[in-house]
Amino acid sequence: MPIEHILLVFLVGILTGFINTLSGSGSLISLPILMFIGLPPHLANGTNRVGILFQNLVGTANYHRQKVLDIPMGVKVAIPAILGSIAGAFVVLEMSERAVEIAVAVVLLLMLIPLWFKPKQWLEGKDMDGRKHNVILRWLIFFVVGMYGGFIQAGVGIFLLAALVLNVGYDLVKANALKVFINLIFTPFALLVFIIQGQVDWGIGITLAFGNAIGAYFASRWSVAWGPAFVRYVLVIVIIGSGIKLLFF
Repeated sequence: MPIEHILLVFLVGILTGFINTLSGSGSLISLPILMFIGLPPHLANGTNRVGILFQNLVGTANYHRQKVLDIPMGVKVAIPAILGSIAGAFVVLEMSERAVEIAVAVVLLLMLIPLWFKPKQWLEGKDMDGRKHNVILRWLIFFVVGMYGGFIQAGVGIFLLAALVLNVGYDLVKANALKVFINLIFTPFALLVFIIQGQVDWGIGITLAFGNAIGAYFASRWSVAWGPAFVRYVLVIVIIGSGIKLLFF
């Protein structure tokens, strides 16, 4: 791999690791770059998971040290997400990528409505004891989110945040920590499917992973220090940018 490609992948890894850890949709940047340097779409999709795995490992460790990570709840909702991610990775070759992009863009932009006009719930969360809520609905929500994550990864962090805030009841900082932890748990299962299919370039993947880990380290520290309001504004910017990119580029 040419040195300029190594440098590009590393720098993109830092940027996407930061964005993914703080909100989501960083893969909308990394996937096109991986294809730009010559990786076919499915190889880029699989290789991108290597960086995602490393960034979530670093982010989870950082959030745990800062005592904002609810591991028991994370394990509960990660189980359906794991099952969904395996299913999504297997069906990725069977679906129209453009149709998925349009659907995701529409859902992301619709998500701006509660995020912008009902900020209190996103910033403060609400008291929601998991035992008082429909377990089947919660499993279905996280299965679907996990399936999307197994399919393409890009944007899954935003959907996880929405589920954790609106269904589980966390504020954005705690939801962000749990989102990273859930991603850490289900990403290896989807990655394994791509490895079995021979759709991972390890040289590029490790280079991307180093950058992702650096970006995740700083994002996981700053999100706690600066609070939910900071994360909310970043999330609004990322959703608008992601929606426009998916619809028009």
